[in-house]
Amino acid sequence: MFAQVVFFILLISLVVQTGYVLYFFGHVFSLPLRAVKYTPEKPVSIIVCAHNEADNLRDNLPLILAQRYINDTGNAIFEVIVVNDASDDDTAAVLASLQQEYDILKVVNISADEERTYPGKKFALSKGVEAAANNVLLMTDADCTPASKHWLKNMAHPFHEGKELVVGYGKYRSERKLLNAFTRWETVHTFLQYTSYALAGNPYMGVGRNIACTRDAFLRAQQTPSWSLLPSGDDDLLVSATANKTNIGVVATSASFTLTDARDDMDKWVAQKRRHLSTGKYYKSATKLLLGTYGTAHMVIWVSFIISLFTRYWDIALVAMSFRCLIYWLIWWYSACILNEKKLIRFFPLFDFGWMIYNFAFSPYILWKNKQQWT
Repeated sequence: MFAQVVFFILLISLVVQTGYVLYFFGHVFSLPLRAVKYTPEKPVSIIVCAHNEADNLRDNLPLILAQRYINDTGNAIFEVIVVNDASDDDTAAVLASLQQEYDILKVVNISADEERTYPGKKFALSKGVEAAANNVLLMTDADCTPASKHWLKNMAHPFHEGKELVVGYGKYRSERKLLNAFTRWETVHTFLQYTSYALAGNPYMGVGRNIACTRDAFLRAQQTPSWSLLPSGDDDLLVSATANKTNIGVVATSASFTLTDARDDMDKWVAQKRRHLSTGKYYKSATKLLLGTYGTAHMVIWVSFIISLFTRYWDIALVAMSFRCLIYWLIWWYSACILNEKKLIRFFPLFDFGWMIYNFAFSPYILWKNKQQWT
């Protein structure tokens, strides 16, 4: 009887997750992958919030300032706003030096004793938006490098089609470490999740390393009650509060990526994930139900499959699991290819199982815990 129940649970879970994967993740095949080449028309304000980021700004900001985004006369039609959020390192000196070289760089300084109207990074963002001269806003982090000189052009393209929000991909640089490989694997998986939901008409999140919106969309998100409850989570809350099936665009061209270094220390990585996942409890109820069902089915599949291997149903369980993996892994393989992460494909069986452990370990931070800082 026990073996029958476990096998039945396995089959039900396989049907649920496979149906989910086909319905949602299948949208990845409709992603536009052609890089933008036309001359842009909409002026853009790039906003970077920085707290003690002197080294990162010294390395990455010149590449942001050198974006190829010009009008017919060859003049840049974008500005870069760096919000220096009470830094006590050499951030101010680095920015002052770069301002002498680039007239499109604008600096907003926040003092340590300035009264804050929003928690954490959200206050710095609000100051950056206030200083922005343009309606289209592109946000990234100080430790991020544009993958190409056409990053801005590609991320701005959907606004020509009337979109109010655009989500892109924040890629982590590759290192020969297991933690780095899993971080990149999980980042691909997260991209697959939020882009497929957006393409299916149910957008719920983006990543702050590479996200854009109109000023009006940002201000609408800022007025929602949940905006003031967390110091971070601006990217997720921006999408979940203002996006719908018609006003959001997804960009997945390799020229549109941003690049950054992944956490190489387990404690720092765990702290980062806790902060990122704490926003999940503010998603819409339907989104939380769908994401929870997917994660639960994933866990149940692996547990019931392993148990079934030691019962008389082992052969049928193996065939059923193989069918599930064929569909799931093919879609994930395609996603890894378009995101230039082909080397991760070999890790899929291990990390597919590891994602179950990951969900179990971090579930408390999704449900109720919060981290009241953004740096």
